[in-house]
Amino acid sequence: MANHKSALKRIRANEAKRLRNKYQHKTTRTFIKRLKLTTDKAEAQELLKTVTSMIDKLAKKNIIHKNNAANKKSKLTKLVNSLA
Repeated sequence: MANHKSALKRIRANEAKRLRNKYQHKTTRTFIKRLKLTTDKAEAQELLKTVTSMIDKLAKKNIIHKNNAANKKSKLTKLVNSLA
């Protein structure tokens, strides 16, 4: 266990950030799943805007890699464009 006050504070801060990142990542995955199950094109396009924004935020905060974010957005856009 850490001995310094600053190290103890850093442990608390890291845990808080870990939980926040985990929540944001899980929420984004849920929205992606919801988008993939959507069959209505208009609804899918609205969801795509939201999901793209969420993915960009994860990439900006280094929760996911920027290339991973780009690949996800590309695949989801193709999916939405393929809907009739």
